[in-house]
Amino acid sequence: MQACMDDPTLVRKNTLSWTPHCRLLLILQVFAQLSLEEPRRALRRQSDAPSHLRAAVCCITSECHHREHVSPMAVPRDSDETSYLLPPSRKDWEGQAIPDFVYGPKDLVWEGIQWPGSAPSLLEDPVPPSRFDRALRSAWRQRMGLGLFRYRLGELQTRTLPGAVGFVAQLNVERGVKRRRPQDIHSVKQAFDPAQFNFNRIRPGEVLFRLLGAPDPPGAAQQEDVLVLINVSPLEWGHVLLVPEPARGLPQRLLPGALRAGVEAVLLSSHPGFRVGFNSLGGLASVNHLHLHGFYLGHRLPVEGAPSEPLDPGGHLHLLQAPPAPGFLFYTSGPGPDLEALVGRVCRVTDYLTDHEIAHNLFVTRGAPPGKASRSSALTGVRVILWARKSSFGVKEGEAFNVALCELAGHLPVKTSQDFSTLTEAAALALIQDCLLPPAQAEEVQAALVALIAQDEQ
Repeated sequence: MQACMDDPTLVRKNTLSWTPHCRLLLILQVFAQLSLEEPRRALRRQSDAPSHLRAAVCCITSECHHREHVSPMAVPRDSDETSYLLPPSRKDWEGQAIPDFVYGPKDLVWEGIQWPGSAPSLLEDPVPPSRFDRALRSAWRQRMGLGLFRYRLGELQTRTLPGAVGFVAQLNVERGVKRRRPQDIHSVKQAFDPAQFNFNRIRPGEVLFRLLGAPDPPGAAQQEDVLVLINVSPLEWGHVLLVPEPARGLPQRLLPGALRAGVEAVLLSSHPGFRVGFNSLGGLASVNHLHLHGFYLGHRLPVEGAPSEPLDPGGHLHLLQAPPAPGFLFYTSGPGPDLEALVGRVCRVTDYLTDHEIAHNLFVTRGAPPGKASRSSALTGVRVILWARKSSFGVKEGEAFNVALCELAGHLPVKTSQDFSTLTEAAALALIQDCLLPPAQAEEVQAALVALIAQDEQ
């Protein structure tokens, strides 16, 4: 077969007589030459491959156009990825041990991550993917090829809404109609109910790996286990759930170990658009079992560099003032005590909000330091943004989008083609504004949180 690959004439003559296995290997060679992670991006760049291989791929893909097949990119590219893939036979999934993704402080990427130039979006990785990216992407891609999701996620139509905010709107019709119906939630403090759907009931193949931070320093207490699962109704490519110790049956209330894992997941990725978020009960969490969301979005979002002002003398709590919505900003640019202090502060604030029945959403992204607006492409640290909001139980039908962690950050997954084509910045801001706390209550919450942070500084 190698002779065929090296000889343009043999490729054109013999392609259609090859076995499926040989065709798969040829396509892999083309993609490997392009050094791309995602098949849909590689297909855009077939023209970069040698002409005889390009011709062979055209023959194969045209013949297989109407057939259902597993993406060739489900095959791992290196040994780092192999252990995170499911065995070929479904009967072996049930008894397979969950693989561990073990990481330490040296795996956290604090410097050198940025958007390319002044481009607002990113179709390809600016730097080689990290070990975490390779593990997540290969395992996620394989599960998509195996049909473990509620729908097959294609390339989503995306547009930036005209205006000053820079909303990124995406059309995701299937998520709107095929996602699991939200649970019956009536309180931000609602207890876990084992009779309701929870993440102990998922199929074995939905678990990608266990995220396991090595003790630092050695001999310190082991961090809690966090399972990384596919979100079977994905918002975007690589959409996963981070679920801390699901067997404990923890309700959807943010805990330090869960937030630490979320922040570290952002730092484990070398992609500037890998984000993590949390929806409280009443903040459109659809499952009352502790989990965070993680996903790739190859677009800048307005919250990354939006201006802020300090609310406390120590500069630990800031107010993010710019649209899409005012929120509380926490920031860290270094590991160790600084990161632990941020995790502690954020969770004390979310505890206060939960105890007072105030719904909230949280978003973790690489971004600029607090202060003046930053348009730099460099992402020098991690921003954790928290929004207190009106409680909303259930899904509002008929709206262009539902307001949760993505929407407050400026990412708008839209449900219908008509709304996608007609949505304006003003309409998006109006929908978001309708979910925020009334001004008087927002001022009360702000004063309470400033007092809470001040206690920590004493």
